[in-house]
Amino acid sequence: MSTRDIDESVRAELDRLRGSIDNIDAAVVHMLAERFKCTQQVGRLKARHQLPPADPEREARQIERLRQLAESAKLDPAFAEKLLNFIIAEVIRHHETLAAHHDAF
Repeated sequence: MSTRDIDESVRAELDRLRGSIDNIDAAVVHMLAERFKCTQQVGRLKARHQLPPADPEREARQIERLRQLAESAKLDPAFAEKLLNFIIAEVIRHHETLAAHHDAF
């Protein structure tokens, strides 16, 4: 059965839910953009003061904190950890790039 063959009330509810998902996805993208603006500032500060791009202790604390937040929000903590690890890896990559460009000057 395709979505064309479903009852109109079901289609309307599906459209409403999908609209909510689309709005949440947009909010997530905007929140990530704000997060990366902050981490870019951190990266520039680290580069200026020759600090390492990664901070494993901070990252471990953040992962534990996010796992707890996920659990209280009824979200799989393992999923939250995977997501944060992906974000952290991208942040570190940005910090390494900033450090390399700073070292070139």
